[in-house]
Amino acid sequence: QVQLVESGGGLVQAGGSLRLSCAASERTLSRYHIGWFRQAPGKEREFVAAVSRSGGDLGYADSVKGRFTISRDNAKETVYLQMDSLKPEDTAVYYCAASLLLSSPRRTDAYGSWGQGTQVTVSS
Repeated sequence: QVQLVESGGGLVQAGGSLRLSCAASERTLSRYHIGWFRQAPGKEREFVAAVSRSGGDLGYADSVKGRFTISRDNAKETVYLQMDSLKPEDTAVYYCAASLLLSSPRRTDAYGSWGQGTQVTVSS
């Protein structure tokens, strides 16, 4: 298990950008594959994007493809989610999650550690 902390959320107008960060409490994040998920009020948690421990792209949700970019800096023990061209429907709490052995990057049950989430609100 690893403790994760998300940051970078906030309120932004439609068309704007935000960059979310996911950091570990200890210098262990580089061992894990990392996924970003989001959950809007009244909806299930859904996959957004994932990155392998070496930085390889593990896929994006169709709804964010071309607008969001996941990356990581293992030297800084941080994973990023750059979100551009934001839309009101991107409003949600965003979570990062970690997995040592990632067989299904888009499934929530593939991840053993989760952060507390950071709120992203996009106004129209």
